[in-house]
Amino acid sequence: MKPGHQLVLLVGGDELFPALIEAMDAARQVVHLETYIFEFAGSALGVAEALERTARRGVEVRLVVDGVGTPVMPQEWRQRFDAAGVQWRIYSPLGRFGLLFPRLWRRLHRKLCVVDGTVGFCGGVNIIDDRDDVALGRLDEPRLDYSLRVAGPLVQDMTETMEQLWWRLKAARAARQREFAAAWQALRGSSGSGRGDFSRLLRKLGHRARGLTGGGGDEEGSTLMGVDDARAALLLRDNVAHRHDIERSYLKAIGEARQEVLIVNAYFIPGRKLRRALLMAVQRGVRVRLLLQGRYEHFLQYRAARPVLKRLVNAGMEICEYAPSALHAKVAVVDERWATVGSTNLDPLSMLLAREANVTTTDRRFAALLREQLDDIVCNRSNRMEAHALNSRPWGERILDRIAFGVMRTVLFLTGHRY
Repeated sequence: MKPGHQLVLLVGGDELFPALIEAMDAARQVVHLETYIFEFAGSALGVAEALERTARRGVEVRLVVDGVGTPVMPQEWRQRFDAAGVQWRIYSPLGRFGLLFPRLWRRLHRKLCVVDGTVGFCGGVNIIDDRDDVALGRLDEPRLDYSLRVAGPLVQDMTETMEQLWWRLKAARAARQREFAAAWQALRGSSGSGRGDFSRLLRKLGHRARGLTGGGGDEEGSTLMGVDDARAALLLRDNVAHRHDIERSYLKAIGEARQEVLIVNAYFIPGRKLRRALLMAVQRGVRVRLLLQGRYEHFLQYRAARPVLKRLVNAGMEICEYAPSALHAKVAVVDERWATVGSTNLDPLSMLLAREANVTTTDRRFAALLREQLDDIVCNRSNRMEAHALNSRPWGERILDRIAFGVMRTVLFLTGHRY
């Protein structure tokens, strides 16, 4: 981890979208945005309009969405983006066979944005209105989710990983169109060759990162929470060089825990190593608390988790379900000395197949800030899972749980993974 970061916690789209729009409107060179879902409705429209407006000013604007989360770009916005000069790509679009082949289960699930190489955003918030939900419909209250606005050295790491993916997507598109010379140039760009102009831009703008101000609670009337001069790092998960980086970070933090592990995660089906680490923490006397999604969204994710949660509750963990609305957050705090905010669910899809991104910090001020907010939610806005309720579930429910768990294990076997 490197020092010199400003970390500002953003709650939901209500705080993330205005921050994105402000940064885009101030952009002078490059805006690069990656998201799983881009829903062109409600409050998310402001982000789409900001991308369009920014591109019309001559700023280079790049947008990548996932082919499952955003299978189709609306015709109106295809035309508007093309007219404005917004460059957009759909990551791994689905063809006629959908998700039939396991290689297509590898999705772009991370949510990243970098503006001018100086300010970055990372978290779990998709570009969708906080009260709209793809699975649940219109919500009575905003979903719970988090992102970070970041300035400092790790923004360059964000830029490099986004640049690399962008050029690979350009190369793949050129190859499909049999433009092999263009494909070769794009591949050279993804490996660093031919990116001199962008690298010079980073060096030119990099000195501004530490001096970035605003948002961290300094401005009059600001309610955003953040810290300056924090140690932090960007952790990635992909299917090549960073397969287990995020999982190892969790395992190390939990293995060193002495007082408390507090995890908030939307889709929680931990693998063997993570389950073992949590159980060993409880045996050491560590208080382990989990806040999970309380709404039924998908058969596999909901049902397959129940046998695991039953075991964890019986071992002494405190597990609660978020009550007011949907929960989509992927954050954690350990001993108020380690914290992470990102896109990674602790389930097989995130840990084994998807591209993910988390920011991790050992700044005690930030960890305490995040822990205080999460503690209030766990204590006042959640329902606790009781061991007797899990142990006495009707046999029909338990059969469905086991079927879901078995299907999940079979799917993992087909992908060649153990979990």
